[in-house]
Amino acid sequence: MKSLALAVATILLLGGMTACSSKPKPKPLVPLALTDGGVKPQAITLTEQGTQAYQAKQFEEAKGLFSQAMAMAPQSGQAHYNYALALNALGDTAAARQHFLEAANLAPGDKTIWDSPALSPYGNPESPKTAKEHPYATQRPVIGSGPR
Repeated sequence: MKSLALAVATILLLGGMTACSSKPKPKPLVPLALTDGGVKPQAITLTEQGTQAYQAKQFEEAKGLFSQAMAMAPQSGQAHYNYALALNALGDTAAARQHFLEAANLAPGDKTIWDSPALSPYGNPESPKTAKEHPYATQRPVIGSGPR
């Protein structure tokens, strides 16, 4: 009986360690609705059609529809973000990054845009910046000069 309890405790301990060490799943990337005031209804319709194509994994079609929506609403951060999502899905990461940056400039503080694949490494633009210390000296180490 004691060995059974020990086996159960071991399994629970290992299961708990595994569950705690797993990384949280990243949120799925989804196109955004155009929310800027004064956006033409055609741009909204194109965005909805592009979103359907994107969700159906028809990224080339989504890219074309989002491109048209972006041309009709060039000051919309969401339009640039959606176009960047399609470019990113097609593997054109350099162009996608440019449009993610443009989206961030047009919609400052928009958490969804700043969590995009191209910008998430840089964090929220409204958070305070901290200087990082460089642990490496500018001189070569000398034998025996390590920490004591």
